[in-house]
Amino acid sequence: MGAAAVFAALPAAFWRVALSVPIGDLSNRLSSISLKRIAQRFPKILLHTDAAQALGKVEVDVQELGVDYLTVVGHKFYGPRIGALYVNGIGQLNPLLPIFYGGGQERNFRPGTENTPMIAGLGKAAELVSLHCSSYHAHMKSTRDYLEQKLKTVFGDRIRFNSHFPGTERLPNTCSVSLLKPSILGREWLSQCRHLLASVGAACHSDRGDRPSPVLLNSGVPLVAARGAIRLSVGRETSRDDIDMIVKDLEQAAQCHEDKETKKGDILDTENLIAQ
Repeated sequence: MGAAAVFAALPAAFWRVALSVPIGDLSNRLSSISLKRIAQRFPKILLHTDAAQALGKVEVDVQELGVDYLTVVGHKFYGPRIGALYVNGIGQLNPLLPIFYGGGQERNFRPGTENTPMIAGLGKAAELVSLHCSSYHAHMKSTRDYLEQKLKTVFGDRIRFNSHFPGTERLPNTCSVSLLKPSILGREWLSQCRHLLASVGAACHSDRGDRPSPVLLNSGVPLVAARGAIRLSVGRETSRDDIDMIVKDLEQAAQCHEDKETKKGDILDTENLIAQ
């Protein structure tokens, strides 16, 4: 393999959701493997984690994680729509090559005039997270738990929560839920809502159409539930009054869909009688 770098890339949110080995522990294991590789004149293994979903919701400490690279996305924690890359020992401990060349800005790693307002905004958002992350986390978790409690009270066994796995931790702000009775696609449920704005998945997977999330399927979520899943997120300022309104909206949307399906069935029955 010569001097080529070997990468292991993992999303930071998964160390709260899907991986059985936390990224900090994984980093320690990779470090010991890298020492053996270096002794054999192979390159070290470089560990990158995508912290977009984690930052601003759970504590993220690059020293504790022991990663070589970490991606930050501003709009995920109330900052401007700009990103940043943390590199441990940039150009010394770990390599970083520019993706294009030109001016000498940012030590020749990223040519072009710096976007000062965006950089300042990202820095301020990160500062607020570092000061208040624990209170943000507590509020979002309390609000999300209240949301799930209200959904369970209103819908009972007609819904399925897709992120309840015994013994695992979760991000504090999200809820994946499916309406099973009546069975309905996530987008159909949301299309009947009057107030709620939500999604059936990540924007970067919007080209999948009605195909269910492979992450949900690989996590053991049944196909019908995966196709009907919607993703609800709460924020720092989401109130319980907001939750009450949204749950009512989802309830009326489900009833509206059920009424339409009943009407379709009645029309089909009438047409069949006429045909006979």
